[in-house]
Amino acid sequence: MSTKRILQRILSKKNLTSLILLFILIFTISTITTSKGDDTSLLKKPIGKIPPNGNPLISHKFGADPAVLVYKDRVYIYLTNDIVEYDKNGNVLENSYSKINKITVISSEDLVNWTDHGEIEVAGPNGIAKWAQNSWAPAVAYKKIDGKDKFFLYFANNANGIGVLTADTPLGPWTDPLGRSLINWATPGVAGVVWLFDPAVLVDDDGRAYIYFGGGVMPGREEDPNTARVMELGSDMISVVGTAVPIPAPYMFEDSGINKINNIYYYSYCTNFGPRKPGGLPLGAIAYMTSKNPMGPWEYKGIILKNPGNFFGVGGNNHHQLFDFKGKWYIAYHAQTLARALGIAKGYRSPHINEVQIENGVIKEVFADYKGVPQVKNFDPYRIVEAETYAWCAGISTKKANASNNICLTDIDNGDWIALSKVDFGNNPPKKFKAAIANIKGKGYIEIRIDSIDGKKIGTLEIKPQGNNSSWIEIETSVDEVKGVHDLYFIFRGEGESLFDFDYWQFIK
Repeated sequence: MSTKRILQRILSKKNLTSLILLFILIFTISTITTSKGDDTSLLKKPIGKIPPNGNPLISHKFGADPAVLVYKDRVYIYLTNDIVEYDKNGNVLENSYSKINKITVISSEDLVNWTDHGEIEVAGPNGIAKWAQNSWAPAVAYKKIDGKDKFFLYFANNANGIGVLTADTPLGPWTDPLGRSLINWATPGVAGVVWLFDPAVLVDDDGRAYIYFGGGVMPGREEDPNTARVMELGSDMISVVGTAVPIPAPYMFEDSGINKINNIYYYSYCTNFGPRKPGGLPLGAIAYMTSKNPMGPWEYKGIILKNPGNFFGVGGNNHHQLFDFKGKWYIAYHAQTLARALGIAKGYRSPHINEVQIENGVIKEVFADYKGVPQVKNFDPYRIVEAETYAWCAGISTKKANASNNICLTDIDNGDWIALSKVDFGNNPPKKFKAAIANIKGKGYIEIRIDSIDGKKIGTLEIKPQGNNSSWIEIETSVDEVKGVHDLYFIFRGEGESLFDFDYWQFIK
């Protein structure tokens, strides 16, 4: 469910909580007069992710437990698809995770503008892996097999096992090659593990691969739970070899991570929330160990990232992945920042990224923030761009546009908008702008502005109902001269709700 619909559902409640949230909502919408003074329509303010901040990465939906794949100059992040739960009276409940059976995928080439690729239907009766009930905390890897890159998506079936899906691209289509779990309670070496979940996978330089998993704490074992494991994967990436080996991670709780940096293996994990002796590790923090061998022995080194509660005023569990992109190291993690902004900080999480500094093999502690990371390249507006690509937004939702799993913007009301960061128009300005539109409910417009939501208007795309409003049509308009690098805003206008769906756009020279 989108951020917009969550707010609407909460505000439909006739109680004190709803009145408080209504008061908040009033202050998230403001009347803005544009620089030309020709527009006083209500423009919605963003919730959770505020320009120019980069965190959280998305604000139109939730997503947790980030798993990162870097492939062909693009970063793909696979996320646990947090679903807001309600009681019979419509009150928001704590996240039980029991309803989660999909994995959300987003991607970016610049770490600021993100494309929503929708959800992979992993588990449940309509899922790819029908034997599984849930799909939590994914891990993703690829390996060249028979001369072709093959992709592997590992997931936790709640805390009772780990499954795997395969595909020929990072976006699928995905299949279940086993029809059962890859790791379960019968797997050699898992005795003593409390939770069989939270996989992390490393494909080493020699082609051998390893899976790291496990978690949980038995009473009285907070300092040394002994519930983390590593196991070699078969050459096919969908089988295991030998016996799982314990990783002696102090104060282990969950969230295995694995990286190889300068021929040293870095195992990272989230510490537990149990009682501590003086000098014990911080609660719910990302810690790390190192080894010269992917299966150990391991030596504890330090803390990478304290619990999100230290930075955002709301805590909860902690989950991460370290990754290298274009020569710099980053950490992806989650926090309840969007949920807090919505007034429902009950375990619903959102993805974030911050830079990581590594000096002489030591990972320096990261301090999380809303600012995020610098954009690594400017955005090209002269190709076809999926409309569900943006840095910031207000009001919109996304959905499948057709049976081929193409995603589009939907649920577009008057005053909704999206914006992209650092769009490079170059020195040869565009002459036209075109967009693919469908399901037109009435006359509408897309205002095209630069630099800010009330910045210079360089064009307006007029949208009129067609004979078959469900079919996708391309509409063009001329645009005023624009050169150089600007933030780009698309502001949606019209009467009523759900004005139209928006699939892609392009500037034309």
